[in-house]
Amino acid sequence: MKIVNFRKVKSVFNKSILLKSTLALALAMPGAIPGLGQFGFYSDQAIAAQPAAKKKTRKTPALREKVYSQLSRAQKLADDGKVAEGIQVLDQLQKRASTMNSYERAMMWNFYGFIYYDAEKTNKAIESFAKVVEIKNIPESLELSTLLSLAQLSMQQEKYSQSLQYIDRWSALKEGKETGKVRVLKANAYYAMKKYADALEAISSAVSDAEKAGKTPKENWLVLQRALHFELKQPAKVTQASEKLVRLYGKPKYWVELANMYGEINQTEKQLAVMEAAYQQGFVTKKNDFQTLAQLYFFNGTPYKAAKLLSEQLNEGVLDKDIKTLRFLAQAWTTAKEDEKAIPVLKQAADLSEDGNMDARLAEILLNLEKWDDAIKAARSAQNKGQLDNPGNINVALGMAYFNKKQFDKAIIEFKKAKKQKKVEKMANQWLQYVETEKRKQEAIEQSIASIGS
Repeated sequence: MKIVNFRKVKSVFNKSILLKSTLALALAMPGAIPGLGQFGFYSDQAIAAQPAAKKKTRKTPALREKVYSQLSRAQKLADDGKVAEGIQVLDQLQKRASTMNSYERAMMWNFYGFIYYDAEKTNKAIESFAKVVEIKNIPESLELSTLLSLAQLSMQQEKYSQSLQYIDRWSALKEGKETGKVRVLKANAYYAMKKYADALEAISSAVSDAEKAGKTPKENWLVLQRALHFELKQPAKVTQASEKLVRLYGKPKYWVELANMYGEINQTEKQLAVMEAAYQQGFVTKKNDFQTLAQLYFFNGTPYKAAKLLSEQLNEGVLDKDIKTLRFLAQAWTTAKEDEKAIPVLKQAADLSEDGNMDARLAEILLNLEKWDDAIKAARSAQNKGQLDNPGNINVALGMAYFNKKQFDKAIIEFKKAKKQKKVEKMANQWLQYVETEKRKQEAIEQSIASIGS
């Protein structure tokens, strides 16, 4: 049983919300910058409500109108597709950086970063945002959002250690109070670095916190959690995560994956129940999954269901009419005591097979159905093709067929040949003795009839 490959899980990041959040503050309305107090200092408490615990409030300088107007101009040019002109406006503003306060310089670099990001110049965007968080005395909310932007962009550039460093700085500012999204970002970074235990700790915290808050964990969080349990070889935990995905999101693939996981932990009854439920809902569509369900039916004592399913999918062209599938179908029919239905299947398999084993199996079924001539024909075909797994069985089958046709001499020849095969030696010898006895009886009867007639 193969488990679905969870290594293809990809991180999903919000590409714009965090990057634009600080711009909305600065560009909301000219001359009325949010958060300004009566002394012209920026209070980051006006941006985001802080916990009730006492925490020193940063006092940051205001964004003045003359700087704001240039930032607004640069942004408008960039929004109109005039990226180079927008950058030129910022370059001119940068020449006066020595006359700007810390918040104005930070916003300038923030605008650089945003414009470069929109122009898909990610490395330059990262350089610009990095300069924002190098500046002292800026609003904490600006520092926090920029650190998250840097963490996300670093992930996109596959700079995972760097991403984690920015997350750690963000967490330090938040006094360790990480949000679910930050934990997921951290988990993805660790996952990419193959630090699966660390990644699992982060994503599990995010899932747990969401559940404690009465919220439904996001689907991609659970997918990542399941992938990490898989990487850490924790099949029972993978199963639990799969159960949660079925319960909360119920996508067809999750049903099939859950069934496969029950198989991994040897809970075959649950595996069959879930796989059958998935089939009844139309969720089973892949060849391998149909084969798995057929096997589950067969090995759980319902061979007729297995045979019926295989026949349907063969007729619809979902399954290939190869020797392996046809052999299994024939086995299912015979186990379900439907030998007649197995015959055409075995004939198809025999036609495809280069060796005589399918013909040999066909001969055995025909023998059971007392179709002696057909059994002999199939047995001879098996011998002609050769490469038999058990050639002695064919001799026994031929001997039995000839015996039932009262052709004792031919039967004796076949049983004598069978005696030379160790696997059937004992059975062949018993049959040989029996046939020789029956031959003598038949000869005696014939002699008696002949003597009476004379």
